[in-house]
Amino acid sequence: MSEKYTVSLNSVIEEFQLEKIFAPENIDDIVIEKKEVNRPGLPLAGFFDHFDPLRIQIIGKVEYHYLLQCEPVERKQAVDTFFSKNIVCVVITSGLEVFDEITESAKKYNVPVLRTNDTTSNFMANLIASLNVSLAERMTRHGVFVEVYGEGILMLGDSGIGKSETAIELVKRGHRLIADDAVEIKKVSAKTLVGSAPELIRHYVELRGIGIVDVRRIFGMGSVKLTEKIDLIINLEPWQQGKFYERVGLDSEYTNIMGIDVPSITVPVKPGRNLAVIIEIAAMNNRQKKMGYNTAVEFNKKLMGQFDDSLR
Repeated sequence: MSEKYTVSLNSVIEEFQLEKIFAPENIDDIVIEKKEVNRPGLPLAGFFDHFDPLRIQIIGKVEYHYLLQCEPVERKQAVDTFFSKNIVCVVITSGLEVFDEITESAKKYNVPVLRTNDTTSNFMANLIASLNVSLAERMTRHGVFVEVYGEGILMLGDSGIGKSETAIELVKRGHRLIADDAVEIKKVSAKTLVGSAPELIRHYVELRGIGIVDVRRIFGMGSVKLTEKIDLIINLEPWQQGKFYERVGLDSEYTNIMGIDVPSITVPVKPGRNLAVIIEIAAMNNRQKKMGYNTAVEFNKKLMGQFDDSLR
């Protein structure tokens, strides 16, 4: 069973600067555990099949004008029934007026009622994006995560292979460190993984023989970044004599993390190899592939064309 993650309602209120119309005494203990939100048009009309009270309920202009055209008795009954379902909270958008019936039912059932001046569509889009990150499925991998030419590069390999030293060299060359030793990976969508550092070790690098180094203080704020999308995984391993390593790049390799295939390559490590330069080239090459140009494919086309010409 996958672990459930939560985010406090107060952090959502602070992030979106929501006005508190009614805040129960236990608001500090209320947490959100569902990424999805709900517009309760049908529940306000009395249809509660498949209704999920754990979702944030959003009342926009459609729901507002439906309640507005109801008779006072009908509106009171609809709102009271809706609030009786133990809903986590209600957000009213577009700065709409709050009906007295809503305030009364909120106090009766201890349900937070909040308000924003933002439009319904815009608020929903931003809220869902935020919840997707806060409540994302996640895992921690041993590795080093850096941003190189805008590409998120996750370096994996055994301890002592040179990941941290390579990260420092990349920082010296103008790139940015995101995480060293432990990388927290979040699945923020069906296609996207985002990496960050646990707060305790954020901006720190461990260099054997020296100890813990504060990258932000030594190299400045421009040398670090909080999060980045994982675009490429580079597996570092000791050079093994006789083992075949990719020399052309026609075959694409992937590493599956939480159901998402991330492009990956294996780089053999031995004395004399400049790993920082190799990773810079790998980052640029990966970016070039995403832009539609694959050097290995183009080279193979030229090679095959030359071969065909020799047969004529």
